[in-house]
Amino acid sequence: MVTLNDLPSPSTAYAAYASISASFMLLQTTFHQVVPRQLQDFLVSAFFRLFKRTNTSLLTLVVDQFDGMSRNDLFDSFEIYMSTKTNPKTNRLKITKSSKEKHLNIRLAQSENIIDFFQDIEIKWLFVCEESENTGKNNGRNISKVPDDFGNRPWQFKTKQWFELSFEKIHKEIVINSYIPFVLEEAKAIRNAKKVVKLHTLANNAYFAETPAWDSINLEHPSTFDKLAMEPSEKKTLMDDLDLFVQRKEYYKSVGRAWKRGYLLYGPPGTGKSSLIAAIANYLKFDIYDLQLMNVKHDSGLRKLLLATANRSILVIEDIDCSVELPDRHTKPVPPERHPRDLQFTLSGLLNFIDGLWSSCGDERIIIFTTNNKDKLDPALLRPGRMDKHIHMSYLSFNGFKTLASNYLAIRDQHWRFGEIEELIGSTQVTPAEVAEELMKTNDADASLGGLVNFLNGKKRERSVERKDDEDSTDEIELIPDAKRIKANGWQ
Repeated sequence: MVTLNDLPSPSTAYAAYASISASFMLLQTTFHQVVPRQLQDFLVSAFFRLFKRTNTSLLTLVVDQFDGMSRNDLFDSFEIYMSTKTNPKTNRLKITKSSKEKHLNIRLAQSENIIDFFQDIEIKWLFVCEESENTGKNNGRNISKVPDDFGNRPWQFKTKQWFELSFEKIHKEIVINSYIPFVLEEAKAIRNAKKVVKLHTLANNAYFAETPAWDSINLEHPSTFDKLAMEPSEKKTLMDDLDLFVQRKEYYKSVGRAWKRGYLLYGPPGTGKSSLIAAIANYLKFDIYDLQLMNVKHDSGLRKLLLATANRSILVIEDIDCSVELPDRHTKPVPPERHPRDLQFTLSGLLNFIDGLWSSCGDERIIIFTTNNKDKLDPALLRPGRMDKHIHMSYLSFNGFKTLASNYLAIRDQHWRFGEIEELIGSTQVTPAEVAEELMKTNDADASLGGLVNFLNGKKRERSVERKDDEDSTDEIELIPDAKRIKANGWQ
C-alpha cells in the first residue's frame, strides 16, 4: 500500500518533469536536424494513416491527382477549396504566382491537415504528397546518381499527390451527396472570381503549320457593359440573353443541340463592335479566340483549331465579309492557277464548324461574327442556329453619349450643353469612336463639350453638302436623256 510518505516531494517531481521536457526538446531538435525533411513528412503522414486505421468508426475517401492518364477534376477543385480554409493553426503553405497572373495561388503543403464542418459534421482533410526516386534503368543503361559538370542530376522523382477526407461512417451519404457537390460549387465560384481572361490568337506559323496552334496573352481590355455607349434597353436585352445561355446546359442537351450561341454584330466602323466583344468576355469571364481566316489554309486546320479551344470561350471572326474569299458550296472550285493561295478552306467547312458535327466538340461556347456590311454575307451564315441573334451596332444615340460623358468627363448629371448636343446628334450620323476622340482632348468639361459641339456642327454641314450633291446628281441623270432626245430630233 502506497502512503503519503512514499510519494515524491513537489521539488523532486518538478525536477523530473523538467528533465523529461528537456530530453523531449533535445530529441525533437535532433530529429529535425538529422532526419531529412522528406523523411519527416513521410513519417508524419504514415503516423496519421496508422492512427486512422485504428479508428474503425471513420471512413476515408481518397482523391488522387490523376485518374489514369487524365487529371482528376475533383482533385483540382478540392485544392482550390482548401486554399480558402487555412487558419492560424496551419503550419505550411505553398504560394505560387506566374508572371501572367494577378493573384497568388495558395495551396496546402505536404502532410498539412485541415478540419472543416458541414451540417455539424466534422470532416478532416489531409493533403499527402509522396516522391519516389526513379533509379531504374533507362534504355538498358543504369542512371548515374552523380551530378554532371553543370550540377544537373539525371535521376528523376515521380510525385504522387492525393487528398484524404476522413469522417464518421454514419455521415457517408451526406458527405458524398451534399458536401462534395457543395465543395465543387464553391471551387467553381472561386475559380471564376480569380480567373484572368485570355486573348488567344493564331501562332505566327499557323498558316504553314500542319497542326495550327494558339498563342495567348492576358486580356487587359477594360470594357464593361456599364461603359458601353449603347441604349440601356439593348444592353439589358443582351445581358439577359447571355445569362439565360449559361444557365441552360441541361436544356440544350434535352433538345439535342450543341451548347453554343451565335451572335452577328453589324454596323459602320467605330460603332463599338470590338468593345462589345470585350465587355461580353469580361462579363462571362470567357476567354477570347480571335480567329483570322486568312491564316487558315484548310478545312482540316480549322477543325484542329476548334478542338484546341477551351470550353467557356468566345470564338471571334471579325470582318467576315472581307477577311477571306469563301468559295460557295454550289460553285465550282477555283482553278489552282487562278488562286495563288491554293485555298482549300471553304464555306461548307466553315458552316460545318459552326453548326455541323464538329460544333458539338465543346460546351458553353459563343461564336461572334462582325461585319460592316451585312448584305454582303452569304445567307447560309445568317440563319438561326448559326447566328442566333443579330445586333445592329448603330450610330451614337443621346443615351449613348451620356454614358461617354460619364466615362470621359465624369459628368453624372445634366450639363447646360446637353440640349444642344442632343439636337445635333439626332440630326447627324456620328460614331461613338468619333465622339470619344473629341472628349479625350481635354479634361475641362466645358471646353471638351464646346469642342464636341463644333465637331458636330461640322459633321452636320458635311452631311448637308453630301445631300445637296446627291440631289444635283439625280437631277443631272434625269436631264441627260431629255437632252439626247432633243438633239436627235434636230431641235435647238
